[in-house]
Amino acid sequence: MQALLARFRALTEREQILVITASVVVLIGLFYFFIWSPLNTNIERQRNTIADQQELLTWVQQSAQRAIQLRQSGRSGGAFNGSLPQAVNQTTARYDIAISRMQPQGDELQVWVDQAAFNSVIDWLNALETMGVVILQVDVTEAESPGQIRIRRLQLGKA
Repeated sequence: MQALLARFRALTEREQILVITASVVVLIGLFYFFIWSPLNTNIERQRNTIADQQELLTWVQQSAQRAIQLRQSGRSGGAFNGSLPQAVNQTTARYDIAISRMQPQGDELQVWVDQAAFNSVIDWLNALETMGVVILQVDVTEAESPGQIRIRRLQLGKA
């Protein structure tokens, strides 16, 4: 360190000012590239993640409220007297839902759908409940397209 200080003092006044100025510029550059820029990028990424999560939360809350309303309005229907496959076939055509598989199990029916619009599925399930069909169990995942879902298993029964 003493050797550097001796070399610095050996420089002319103009060269010393130039070395000090260059050192300050290098320090500012290092601070920016190694501390400020990564922190700023991380903060922006976290803000975007929070905004996306808040948007998802709002959508889930709205969908949950709609599902609750549909479930409560569907309870007013009477007991269903027809066959479950017939009711499913009639209503799926109306709501543009393609059934990939249906499997009767006694008085119950299991249904699988590869891909359908979320809103159409909610309306379809509401129509089934209005007819008196009871939704016993449902297993839903998101599909590849936005707004689309996949019903891995829907178990229906009679009231």
